[in-house]
Amino acid sequence: MRRNDHDVTDSIRTTDAAAVGGEVLRIYRTLYNGAPVLELERAFPDTAALYGGLHPDYLPCDTEYHDLQHVLDVTLAMARLMDGYQKARRTGDAELPRDVFVIGVLAALYHDFGYLRRRHDHLHRFGAEYTLTHVSRGAAYLRRYVRELGLAPLAPVASTLVHYTGYERPAESIRVGDTLLRRVGQMLGTADIIAQMSDRCYLEKCRDRLFPEFVLGNLAGRKRRGGRTLPSFASGDELVQKTPNFYQGALKRLDLQLARAYEYAARHFGGPNPYLDEMKKNVAYAQSVAGDHSEGLRRQPPSTLAPEAKPYPKDLMKL
Repeated sequence: MRRNDHDVTDSIRTTDAAAVGGEVLRIYRTLYNGAPVLELERAFPDTAALYGGLHPDYLPCDTEYHDLQHVLDVTLAMARLMDGYQKARRTGDAELPRDVFVIGVLAALYHDFGYLRRRHDHLHRFGAEYTLTHVSRGAAYLRRYVRELGLAPLAPVASTLVHYTGYERPAESIRVGDTLLRRVGQMLGTADIIAQMSDRCYLEKCRDRLFPEFVLGNLAGRKRRGGRTLPSFASGDELVQKTPNFYQGALKRLDLQLARAYEYAARHFGGPNPYLDEMKKNVAYAQSVAGDHSEGLRRQPPSTLAPEAKPYPKDLMKL
């Protein structure tokens, strides 16, 4: 039986930055003949330190849904998609250079960094209050971090790719330099969707963790903000009930805006696509427990938050 803190293959512990980093580095070294990759060797410990509150400028992560496990799961999926792209290349397809692979991994690692609060932030109580702006905040941080790693020419590209994981800009309107980088962006947006929706505790996380973030981020119970149509949910249970409809919307985004980049996962694995298989299982189970989520959803998601992270108020579970 698949474990709650492991990936879709039940082989990589997705709450452990060293375990995920080890697998990503293995994929990288296989693709690039064992070439050194000091940037990624540093990036995984740096990410764990940031999310654990060990950075002098940032508080520990306090978003239970968009936590360390989520970003590691997305990063692992991203590395697998890029590997699958390389294996699936046909005549005329651009080869994935070493530095582009590195940038793709870094963009995945830091795509949700914008939920972390600065230590001197006295305007926001929780990171989830940045829900509507977290992508731009993460992009700004990643631009600085990539420069710090010595990859300054790629900093603008990295910060642009992060926007493929959000809804601030339509994917087709994001400006990148060439077709290959656009494809990498589509892979990143795909990794973000398939990693979270294939999580073994996805439904429990939606009910108990994502809904409070929506409340704090001014998404729950509101249909419009600044002229944009936004989701409207009255409770975590309703969020689970709407999972099948969300899945259909996600499939449309995966197929059209992100150009079926999920197919590279099957090429990586050399057979079926476990991400899509697990997504379908979650959706089918959401339908089977409709109206009885308290009894049907009893898995216990792992906790990756540091002890000093402030818990959400209990009154956030229902509007």
